[in-house]
Amino acid sequence: MTSVKDNMLPQALVSNLQEALLKRKSDEPSETAAGEAVHPSTSEPSGDSSKPVVLVTNGDGIESPGLAFLVEALVREGLYDVHVCAPQSDKSLWGHSVTHGERIAATSAEINGATAFEVSGTPVDCVSLALSGALFSWLKPLLVVSGINRGSSCGYNTFYSGSIAGAMEALICGVPSLSISLNWKENESQESDFKDAVTVCLPLINAVIGDIGKESFPKNCAFKIEIPTSPSSNKGFKLTKQSTWRSIPSWSAVSANRHPSAGFMSNHQSLGLQLAQLSRDASAAGAARRLTTQKKNVEIDSIGAMGKPDTEKVKKYFRLEFSQKEVEDMEEEMDIMALESGFVSHTSLLITYKVYKCGALCVTLLLVLSNLHHTFEPC
Repeated sequence: MTSVKDNMLPQALVSNLQEALLKRKSDEPSETAAGEAVHPSTSEPSGDSSKPVVLVTNGDGIESPGLAFLVEALVREGLYDVHVCAPQSDKSLWGHSVTHGERIAATSAEINGATAFEVSGTPVDCVSLALSGALFSWLKPLLVVSGINRGSSCGYNTFYSGSIAGAMEALICGVPSLSISLNWKENESQESDFKDAVTVCLPLINAVIGDIGKESFPKNCAFKIEIPTSPSSNKGFKLTKQSTWRSIPSWSAVSANRHPSAGFMSNHQSLGLQLAQLSRDASAAGAARRLTTQKKNVEIDSIGAMGKPDTEKVKKYFRLEFSQKEVEDMEEEMDIMALESGFVSHTSLLITYKVYKCGALCVTLLLVLSNLHHTFEPC
């Protein structure tokens, strides 16, 4: 079952996606645009210049099962030279942040037969470094795939998502990209769901690569694919618009000597890791001057500096966590509504510029949009 309504996508791509998804459960070998059967083959050693390069990154970190299952499937296809450049730890909520002016490490990693590096930076660092030519010898990959992310990136969560940021960085650099997320739910989802999610999204990846080869793929779009909680029983795919749904942020006061631990951290709480890192990076001199008092369950550190009284400065510690918000009634074409209804949500993210002139002042805004506003030109 499919829905193609006012989607602002090229008809050729829509047709490819429809055809690919209709065959997703078939045991027959997939067919190329020329009608020739493509049989899975054993992967060849990485670095085969005769194959198109596909770069894989993510926001959850290089050890995440979503990335592992996806890379394994791409390598098993035998059609692509698969490279991986992913964060060495969970950076799922770091958005489009970069590491500026500081040294980051890129360490070779063993991952399912691909050429892989783990990077001590953000998802954007990973993509930017990979595309710079400083890490890999190739000039440019055919496609960048970011995922499979653990958790939905629907609605306004798009702006927080490290996985989305990796795909958008590729788009900014002029490389076609996809971001893929699984609608993971605690106490319901399991690791094997990522393997089922790969089965769903692999035909989409092949269809996009087919369009890139025919030069019919839009050049100013990144595509966001959201896979429902039970991938193997999905209802088909819908071309959707970005909603205004978001997870609910919750800030709580914490003790100065308590750092977030794995016991309460989840994929959607990696901003807490940033707070912990900031605390650990405090100088020894500053730590020696801390005086801790407790008032109304809030931990306050008073720090004296430059001879001023200690009471003039206070430091408070907080932790951010996100909780899921129930989906309210909205149009069926919205990403979160389609996802929660069991569809594979497919949304285009556009980059466009709008210029405002105020007298001698000219302001250019970079707008990152989904196909929500139909006054803009299609991608």
